Amino acid sequence: MGKWPLFFAAILFWVPRIHAQADLIGDVRAQLAQNSFPTAESELKNYKSQHGVTPEYLEALSWMARGATSTKQWDQATAYASETRRLCEQQLTKRKLDSDPHLPVALGAAYEVLAQALAEKGQHAQAISLLRSALARYGNTSIRARLQKNLNLLALVGQPAPPLQVTQYLGPKPPTPAALKGSPVLLFFWAHWCVDCKAEVPIIARLRQEFAPAGLVVIGPTQLYGYAAQGADATPEQERTYIESVRARYYASLKDMPVPLSRQNFNAYGASTTPTLVVLNRAGQVAMYHPGALSYNELRSAVQKAVAR
Repeated sequence: MGKWPLFFAAILFWVPRIHAQADLIGDVRAQLAQNSFPTAESELKNYKSQHGVTPEYLEALSWMARGATSTKQWDQATAYASETRRLCEQQLTKRKLDSDPHLPVALGAAYEVLAQALAEKGQHAQAISLLRSALARYGNTSIRARLQKNLNLLALVGQPAPPLQVTQYLGPKPPTPAALKGSPVLLFFWAHWCVDCKAEVPIIARLRQEFAPAGLVVIGPTQLYGYAAQGADATPEQERTYIESVRARYYASLKDMPVPLSRQNFNAYGASTTPTLVVLNRAGQVAMYHPGALSYNELRSAVQKAVAR
């Protein structure tokens, strides 16, 4: 056999392997969406027998844990999440967590599900302890904000609000803690690429206008992600310019909203989900913490309570 036939034979050998790895996560998620756990498990088993435990396999396995969580099968969710965590930790003996995009997704999801399962079983303190130990171990990795989000969901409401880092900002200068004393505050964590954030803007603007006479202050933290339009790599200066263009186009009704620019704020508030909405009462305590979008009525209810108190 000549050189070229061998070359094309090699391509034909690798293409199915690449295709299988690329499709595994999507296929498992599609089966879970149809509540077909046996089929999803079969796909995982077949993939593992051919390719072994890869980062793609671990992310797909973590989706099994999340699927069981969505149907409140807590024992099954715990089993999948524990196995995902164990296998991830094996991988981390030979590579760093952020060396592959699938590993942090898998490990972050495993801790999230384990904490949720503990909390659902009434083991609140154990869930908090688990997340705090994970933060101590992985606090310098990309899953820090996700771990903090889950810890905040369990323990942040009623606590003093973490201070915002405001050295860098867009728009007006953010108010100082002293200036905010006695004022209810709505924190709107957003990202320039986030579609749900843009959809939340009219709701935020309406509530700000409605409750401004009662002293409501709206602050919109964001951060740099290292890319701009269509995911193109960008320097900090280029990304700032791009964010300003996004603000001008989609956030015009909030153009005078102070925008602290810091990853530290996202880590402190666990804003791995955008938008993340946080309401602070007049005493500077967290009155509501919600990763994800909210309707006008839902958010208004939380703001109204903070304003009244």
